[in-house]
Amino acid sequence: MSIGFRVLARTAAVAPELAKAFDEVPVANVSDSMFRMTSAGTRLRPYHGGGRRLSGAALTVKTRPGDNLMFHKALDMAVPGDVIVVDAGGDLTNAMMGELMAHHAAALGLAGIVINGAIRDLDEIRQLGLPVYAAGVTHRGPYKDGPGEINVPVSVDGMVVMPGDLIIGDEDGVLCVPQAQAEELLEAAQAKQRAELEELGQIRAGNSDRNWIDRVLAQKNCSFEP
Repeated sequence: MSIGFRVLARTAAVAPELAKAFDEVPVANVSDSMFRMTSAGTRLRPYHGGGRRLSGAALTVKTRPGDNLMFHKALDMAVPGDVIVVDAGGDLTNAMMGELMAHHAAALGLAGIVINGAIRDLDEIRQLGLPVYAAGVTHRGPYKDGPGEINVPVSVDGMVVMPGDLIIGDEDGVLCVPQAQAEELLEAAQAKQRAELEELGQIRAGNSDRNWIDRVLAQKNCSFEP
């Protein structure tokens, strides 16, 4: 196999039931549990309608900007519940996907699509509801010549994604959870969510403790004018 035109097998992937459990916690809670060290960047936004959540195992595609040949091949390889993650270099000149590919992905039962690049046919994609995250929109279509590689490590606006990693998304954006750490991070995010719900209850009851602010300022030797 020559570099640039490679289609590899995915040897492992996060379990579907574990991926589904992440639907119950906000992406922000998972991100906080990962010490805010990972991000797909603010450029990648949800373009689907209805606020539908994203969670599933990554099937990765690395392609040159503006070319979706290997993206099409990935659609043929994907299984229900997968998230196709396309590293198209963040270029917005040509769309990597439109309504036909989106409908095909939905018919296959995919969990969603993440593209570090552009899409088109936005109205149709919004009506379809399949979770789609992308860096932008353009009417200009793609080429289908390659090169490209499937099931290799990719970078989505600086976020490294390995084949089989967990991809989650909500209105705040997209996050990759390393497959080996998914169960541990789910427990940490659930604990974070419980703590926030408890704090929210205190706020609503008018019993919120704000003394922590002055404690932190005192630790920083903050001075106050009289």
